[in-house]
Amino acid sequence: MAAPNIVNVTSIYGKTAFDADISTGDDTLLQNNASSNKLFKINTLIIANIDGTNSAEITATIKSADGSTVYGYLCKTVTVPPDTTLVLISKDTSIYLEEDREITLDASAAGDLSATCSYEEIDDA
Repeated sequence: MAAPNIVNVTSIYGKTAFDADISTGDDTLLQNNASSNKLFKINTLIIANIDGTNSAEITATIKSADGSTVYGYLCKTVTVPPDTTLVLISKDTSIYLEEDREITLDASAAGDLSATCSYEEIDDA
């Protein structure tokens, strides 16, 4: 599992991942499988509270692709007020998701939060 060399890129594709209904379990928003020869540049990750009345908490975690290892948190139990958005990652704070890594989301209340993630799939194959 080597990190792809982004000097020898063969393609860059702009993509967007969605989770319209984040559950109270670990929802996999984006996964970069082991030996994919790809690197994902996460440009934005936006959490929206779609409940017009209640606040809800969000936890965003970076884990191994099989979920067995937690590498770190993008946020942990951060409150999102009703009818608002929370920008976890922006172009100013972009990150790379390497091979054998995934971003998971966990809400305090099912059906209250949704996610939109804009990213670039960088391939050196």
